[in-house]
Amino acid sequence: MCSLTTSSGRRWDGAPSTPWRLLSLRVAADSPNRLLRTAQRQRCRDCGHRIDWYTRAHGQPVGLHPQELDAAAVPVSCRWHVDSGIAHAAGDGTRWCRIPHPVLCPAHEPTEQWTSQLAELRRGLAVRTRRLLDTGALTPPPPSDPPAAEVSVCRPARPVLQILYGRYLAARPIDDIQCVAQTRRRHRCHYRVLAPDAPAGIWTLMPATATRGQLALPAADMAVYDLTHIPYAEQLRWRTQRCPAHAAAPQAADLALAEWEVFDPLLHHWHIHSRLPATSPGRRKRP
Repeated sequence: MCSLTTSSGRRWDGAPSTPWRLLSLRVAADSPNRLLRTAQRQRCRDCGHRIDWYTRAHGQPVGLHPQELDAAAVPVSCRWHVDSGIAHAAGDGTRWCRIPHPVLCPAHEPTEQWTSQLAELRRGLAVRTRRLLDTGALTPPPPSDPPAAEVSVCRPARPVLQILYGRYLAARPIDDIQCVAQTRRRHRCHYRVLAPDAPAGIWTLMPATATRGQLALPAADMAVYDLTHIPYAEQLRWRTQRCPAHAAAPQAADLALAEWEVFDPLLHHWHIHSRLPATSPGRRKRP
């Protein structure tokens, strides 16, 4: 039995009925990474709260609090706004703004003079962090600055890697570097870049040379995780920060930004170590 009435394009109350049009997310072929715009979300390792990652005009990422705040309650130096997916460190003239997550993170000491609204918001985040810790949903990370002797003998918290004849500073130890690809369940891949069945790097001592005409450094040699001896495809996999499975699936999008930072011997002198780390599975020393 068919209805004899035809659709008028309006709902029962007279409002126009506009069908939802499904929008497919795509990755541009000329994009420097395969990161989807709606997938730039991550949980803070220190407090467990959500962070929205945006790219600044010069290409570096910045983590912002997911909610907009009243600009009158935020110090001028902490006001950010997002325009066309690019984050800018200034207000946009409206009464709303964004704020960097480290300013509100309960795990960090405050660096700005807080207003009563920001203090109340941070207090609420601290209560939620304590609840996550009590229930076991959040595991606090180890101290970021361990004693120098422990770092030198055991493993660097932020090692220096030699990839494609360039040096990069990692955000975490070698065997903790996580794949940034997105799984079919829209979660971040939990596998590590250092795979047991893939070629591994070699810890070696290299000259701590300066760059861009800088003066020579007092340290003669530094510990570097050298990957230049492995095949080019494997070095490229490390540079894109992917596990072997997702390196073979280039159509998979990225769920996070690669955590590499171009190593500068003067800016990152704190992470220069003159002794090789202790041996452990997945690590080798160059004789």
